[in-house]
Amino acid sequence: MAAKIPVTVITGFLGSGKTTLIRHLLQNNQGRRIAVLVNEFGELGIDGELLRSCQVCPEEPEAPETEIPPIVLPVNVNPVNIIELTNGCLCCTVQEEFLPTMLELLKRRDELDCILIETSGLALPKPLIQAFRWHEICNAATVDGVITVVDCEAVTAGTLAMDLQAVEAQRQADPSLDHETPLQELFEDQLACADLIVLTKTDLVDAAAQADALSLIQPELSRSVKIVPSQQGWLDPSLLLGFHAAVEEHLDDRPSHHDTEEDHDHDDEIGSTHVILDRTFDPVQLQAKLASLVQEQEIYRVKGFVAVPNKSMRLVMQGVGTRFDRYYDRPWQTEELRQTRLVFIGRAIDSTAIEAQLVALP
Repeated sequence: MAAKIPVTVITGFLGSGKTTLIRHLLQNNQGRRIAVLVNEFGELGIDGELLRSCQVCPEEPEAPETEIPPIVLPVNVNPVNIIELTNGCLCCTVQEEFLPTMLELLKRRDELDCILIETSGLALPKPLIQAFRWHEICNAATVDGVITVVDCEAVTAGTLAMDLQAVEAQRQADPSLDHETPLQELFEDQLACADLIVLTKTDLVDAAAQADALSLIQPELSRSVKIVPSQQGWLDPSLLLGFHAAVEEHLDDRPSHHDTEEDHDHDDEIGSTHVILDRTFDPVQLQAKLASLVQEQEIYRVKGFVAVPNKSMRLVMQGVGTRFDRYYDRPWQTEELRQTRLVFIGRAIDSTAIEAQLVALP
């Protein structure tokens, strides 16, 4: 019988840099045979496509949306396989979505060195980790460690702190408000469950701002947990693997706001929508329009691919709040439709207004 296969859970708030971190790890995996489970929030597999374009992943046939993607592990050809779970937040659909996929992977655990799980930005880590106590999994896999990715610039800019201040002001004005925002609770739960905090985008702030970020993060840590800075996901893979923490056996040391609840509910208004357009866009004009949409609506995250006029390369567009990044990741493939595909994640999003404004661009 093979030893338990180590599983690393990578969690973090929307746009924190989880996919970038995993992409770099895959490109520098030092021959490790890795399976990656990507939990998308929304119907378009943007993160999965970004990981596949890292040039170390084999091509896979697309599966119908209603089925779990096929498990294909060509270990003699390539050490990495990407599997997408797009039918809901993992912490809410552990039994329906995660369990059958994990069981298929465990049939081949002799062919794997480790598994990475990238949760959606809205996932609570503990319900997923508790699944590793189930008899179907516990003898074959263990949660080696939990990595929480934190956007340093977003924290120091006051994104989360400003939310807390607003909630506190409402609580003082109205005693009936006795709960924190779902996003703040999520942030705290992800920090409390971590074996390592990766502080990303540190190149975008100065030393004083980094110190401010640390002062906000450290009080939320229930144990002695290291915080390491990262730029563009560049960290030695050995730092991200091999914690040997057996997290599922020590969950009492990782407090959660939901420990006394049988189930948890996300904010019903937080959701995603997507736009697919068979046209090209000028990147500068599109980014300006997306920035204005973020101001008009409560949009937390924008991500997707853009077709650019007279360009043979596919443009990746990503936005967190009012901050946007864009880069060309690979050439458009011959059989590929040159579409613009964007996912929007936020609260009570008006998808009709978004599509209308994008269509109206010249």
